[in-house]
Amino acid sequence: MTSNISRPGRVWIITPGLHEDRFANARKSGAAVSVVDIEDSVALPDKQTARTTSEAFFAHSDPPCTLGIRMNSLTTIDGIKDLAALAAYTARPDLIVVPKVESPRDIELVAAVLDADGYTPDIWALIESPRAFDTLPAIMRAPRLGGVIFGSADYAASVRCGLGWETLHYARSALINAATVANIPAIDAPTWELDDPGILRRDAERAKELGFYGKGCVHPRHVQVINEVFTPTTEEIAQARAIVAAADAGGGRVTTVDGQMRGTPFFNRARALVAETDRTS
Repeated sequence: MTSNISRPGRVWIITPGLHEDRFANARKSGAAVSVVDIEDSVALPDKQTARTTSEAFFAHSDPPCTLGIRMNSLTTIDGIKDLAALAAYTARPDLIVVPKVESPRDIELVAAVLDADGYTPDIWALIESPRAFDTLPAIMRAPRLGGVIFGSADYAASVRCGLGWETLHYARSALINAATVANIPAIDAPTWELDDPGILRRDAERAKELGFYGKGCVHPRHVQVINEVFTPTTEEIAQARAIVAAADAGGGRVTTVDGQMRGTPFFNRARALVAETDRTS
C-alpha cells in the first residue's frame, strides 16, 4: 500500500499546450493544479510544436499552484518523444499526468526516465479504458504513483456508452474503491458542459459524495464552483470537531451527537477532516 502521498489540490484545470496565450490565465485561475496538455487537445501534426511551446508553462520561479503536464501515451511514438523532451526541459513540471495507463510499467517507465538528483515529479495515472479497470490493483501498486484521474470521455468512447452520471457510476465507484485501498487520491473527470453552472455543481457534489478528492475542469470559470463544493463548509468542520470532542470525551465509545448515533467510522472520518482543515488553515 502506498502511503504519505502528496495531495496537491482539489481543483485541476487543463489547458492546451499550443496556446501559450492561455498559460497565464490557467496558472492564475485559482485551481490548485494547472496542467498543460500535449495529448488530446493537440493534433498529430502539431505535437512537436506543443512539446516545445509547453516548456514556457513552467518557466516561473514562484507559481501560484502546482504545475503539471499531460504527456502522450507511452504506446505511441509521441509519448516516447515527450519523455525525451521532458528530461531535457530546463524548467520542469511538478507533476506528470500519464494517459491511457493500463499497467504499472507505464508509471515505472516515466519515473525511470525523469527521476534525477533533486527532481522526482509527482506521477499521476489517467484511468480511461476497460483494460485499465481490469488491471487497477496492479496499477495502484506502482511505487511512484501519486494519484489517479478518471478519463470519462475516453472510457465512454471505448465501451460505447453515454457520459451521463448514472451510466459511468460503476467506473467511478470502482476507481474510488481501488484508490482508497491504495491510500491515494482520485480526481474526477471534467464536466463537459461549459455553460451550465447548475450541471457543473451537481456533478461536483456527486463526485464529492462518491469519494473523489477533487475534480478537473477545462475552463477557468469552472474553478470557483468546484472549489466551493470541495471546500468543507464551516458547518461541516464544526460538526466534525463536535464528533471528535464527543469521541474523546467518551473514550471512543459509541455516542450521540446532535441526535445521531456516532461510532468508530464516524470518529475516523471526523478526525481526518479536522486534521486536513488544521493542516491547510
